[in-house]
Amino acid sequence: MKFSIVRSKFLDGLQRIQNVVSGKGTLQILQNAMIQTEDNRLCMTTTDLDISERCYVECDIEEPGSTTLPIRRLTSIIRELDEGKIMIEVNEDDVATVQAGSSYFKIIGMSVRDFPPVPVGEGKFCYRIDQGVLREMLRKTSYAISQDETRRVLNGVLMAFKDNKLTMVATDGRRLALVEHEIEFPPEAEAELILPNKAVCELMRLLGNEGDLKVYAQKNQAIFEIGTTMVTSKLIDGVYPNYRQVIPSSCDERVVIERDALLAALRRVSVVTTDKSNAMRLTFSANQLTISINTPDVGEGRDTLPVKYAGKEISIIFNPEYVMDPLKNIDEDEVFLEMNDGHSPALLKCNVPFLYVLMPLRIS
Repeated sequence: MKFSIVRSKFLDGLQRIQNVVSGKGTLQILQNAMIQTEDNRLCMTTTDLDISERCYVECDIEEPGSTTLPIRRLTSIIRELDEGKIMIEVNEDDVATVQAGSSYFKIIGMSVRDFPPVPVGEGKFCYRIDQGVLREMLRKTSYAISQDETRRVLNGVLMAFKDNKLTMVATDGRRLALVEHEIEFPPEAEAELILPNKAVCELMRLLGNEGDLKVYAQKNQAIFEIGTTMVTSKLIDGVYPNYRQVIPSSCDERVVIERDALLAALRRVSVVTTDKSNAMRLTFSANQLTISINTPDVGEGRDTLPVKYAGKEISIIFNPEYVMDPLKNIDEDEVFLEMNDGHSPALLKCNVPFLYVLMPLRIS
């Protein structure tokens, strides 16, 4: 195999697919990218057996062929080269030479016969979604994904295609984030997918602000086609819990708060929390919110800010990180906190199809 390629294009392609590659301790072949020539372009693929990424890059092919090369080493070399054309040649033993100007490198690869098969092909259903919209939906929910591996079904984001809407949900049992967006698809394309956390992180990294992507749904995997890049991920097997039943049907009290002011106050007061003591009390009275923390052996903190509220006095205790997470990931100027009392789940909303359910802490 022999081809020449522009350094910047090659580097961009390598960087798009290298995150899937696991660290030490995995099969050596999984440290490599499969590189194939195809119609005046390179097809580069990586996989960890759960997620595969494929990227196409234009190049000038002198001799077609294929190989696998250690992607992190290759990326490091290409990154350090000057901009311009790079010549790469691979012999029958899968040893690659890289030449650019006065620079010369030799990299030992492995045969494509050792590379695991990568799923290809379109799914039963295809959904078109704006890249920026999907990225924002993931941003507004992914922080609530459970890290508890004993609850496998919660280790990802639910993508529910139903009633011409995409509903995305994540929960760890203590809080729940939900966002919706209207898209068009036929009734027979209604489906629910549970996308694992690693795939969620990769999509957030790869998605841009403009242009559509295609989502293909299959029985046990999903394929995301983003321009010249394709991400294929296994889905989490199982039935997602009935999240609707944990969303309060009604709340008696509603507070209107400036998002930036609330986030800043929470950050200030949370300075005196510790890993063992992270309970923050929010006390709502007439047009006022008082945030306080009292941490044994550390100290205490308190801050007050104006709000729009005319209901009864309510004192409720939350994990401060759980309150700050949604505030960091939405952009609206105002948020609405809805409650019944200091012991029931609270609802955080804003002027977009988003809601966040938060369970209060019970302190003896």
